[in-house]
Amino acid sequence: MVKKASITLADGRELIYFGDQADEAASYPDLRRLPRIEVSSQVRHDPLLGEWVIVAGHRQDRTFMPPADHCPLDPSTPERLTEIPAPSYQVVVFENRFPSLVPGGGLGAGVPGGGRDGPDGLLATRPGNGRCEVVCFSENHTASFADLTHDQAALVLAAWIDRSAALAALPGVEQVYCFENRGREIGVTLGHPHGQIYAYPFVTPRTARMLATSRAYQRDTGRNLFDDVLAAEVVDGSRMVTGTEHWVGFVPHAAHWPYEVHLYPRRRVPDLSELTAAERDDFCDAYLHLLRRFDRLFDAPAPYISGWHQAPVHADRSEFALHLELFTIRRAPGKLKYLAGSESGMGAFTNDIAPEAAAATLRELGAGGRA
Repeated sequence: MVKKASITLADGRELIYFGDQADEAASYPDLRRLPRIEVSSQVRHDPLLGEWVIVAGHRQDRTFMPPADHCPLDPSTPERLTEIPAPSYQVVVFENRFPSLVPGGGLGAGVPGGGRDGPDGLLATRPGNGRCEVVCFSENHTASFADLTHDQAALVLAAWIDRSAALAALPGVEQVYCFENRGREIGVTLGHPHGQIYAYPFVTPRTARMLATSRAYQRDTGRNLFDDVLAAEVVDGSRMVTGTEHWVGFVPHAAHWPYEVHLYPRRRVPDLSELTAAERDDFCDAYLHLLRRFDRLFDAPAPYISGWHQAPVHADRSEFALHLELFTIRRAPGKLKYLAGSESGMGAFTNDIAPEAAAATLRELGAGGRA
């Protein structure tokens, strides 16, 4: 069982330390005189697409790329107090100060509580109930996830598992998403190695679409779509990137992004909590090697998004397959894949790199005994 200890920050938010040093780190109080930020969040339903959109106007004022010596995710020092009160930490998770979703929705003055047709009508609006957390992977400001050791990655995974279970148990939460944005090009607002966890009050559009397709496939064939896609990719082999005892990584047949890898456990499970100890241990090396390949793709570290796709909390759990999706928006040194008219306007992607070519490049970058 991973060690953890929690404290309350000066403005009432929760912070949790993970690792052997957790109890010691938790002995340091937050000494800042920190005013509370009035947060408000609502979700509005798009009746044409059948999707929920989060509206959180207070996020316009969130911290944006401060100088390295003013990073709020560094450990605190006597000269500078940060979001993390301890002078040292291993992995830490805390409630985001500028969340997209908040417990109870946080509807404040000037924020309408419902659409013209009421909370469930054509212009449906509901409180943005949920929770947003920040996960700091390391106290080292200049590190990245790829720089972590196996044991450090295992501690991050343990924190993901712990928080996913805790957030899934909150009232009104329908899905939990652990993810990392890396790089200025992606739009990160802090350079410190960190990720986020969102607990949504709805099933996300991407997951809902996957499940609808999977249900139709099950009706037509009697088989599971996730299982069959994974099996088909393994048999084809041309887009395989990595394979270990418990994990398979491949570039999808219809990849949307220049370099995109989906990493699946060989055994279908709905979420992170269902992984065995062996699967968790094997994941760390497989994922670290994959990230290091991405960092060797270009003349600079690849900007990327990496996220865990977990089953909804209350529905379709037996059909969904846990997997991680990793992709970069860089298509060549100095060149980005922009979501222009076709992608942004119509959701119709054009990929500039054949998935088979992307997979071959990633395999070559893993030569020399790497997973």
